[in-house]
Amino acid sequence: MQKPYSDNIIFFDTEFSDLDPYEGEILSVGMIKPSGEELYLELEYDGKVSDWVRDNILPTLTQNKVSREDAKEKIREFIGPSFPYLVSYVNQFDAIYFYKLFGTENQPAYYIPIDFASILFGFGIDPRDYGNKYSRLINKLDVDLSKRQKHNALEDARLLRDIYFRFFERADRLAS
Repeated sequence: MQKPYSDNIIFFDTEFSDLDPYEGEILSVGMIKPSGEELYLELEYDGKVSDWVRDNILPTLTQNKVSREDAKEKIREFIGPSFPYLVSYVNQFDAIYFYKLFGTENQPAYYIPIDFASILFGFGIDPRDYGNKYSRLINKLDVDLSKRQKHNALEDARLLRDIYFRFFERADRLAS
């Protein structure tokens, strides 16, 4: 069985107001530890959102919002002192919005996020196969996507955790 470099990780996903990091802001963050402990936060934001976000993200959000400062405090508390690696699928957007929230100083996690899409690519698996209910990867990992809510930060972090662990249990048999 293939073993990752470290088990000091937290799976995370964010939703944000726009793909353009100069325009967008973080709207929600979902985090889950390998143990299954979870954190989900929606942040106060009343600015502009892209049309896609208005149609696909805003309907999934609740009205339970926290300020950016409260979000940072709750995330720091959840992460704790272990300074973990953050694992995300196609992490460039999640990482940018996480960095925008905390600034470049005083990050509560290791500054290099781990991109699961790159892991798949390195094993010879098309990263576009992730999360597609018709994909060979999802079928080989026996992941049920039927009850998953798309574009919800916590649901996406849960899915990543499930796929990550199943992937590394079977990585030697999955590579093409």
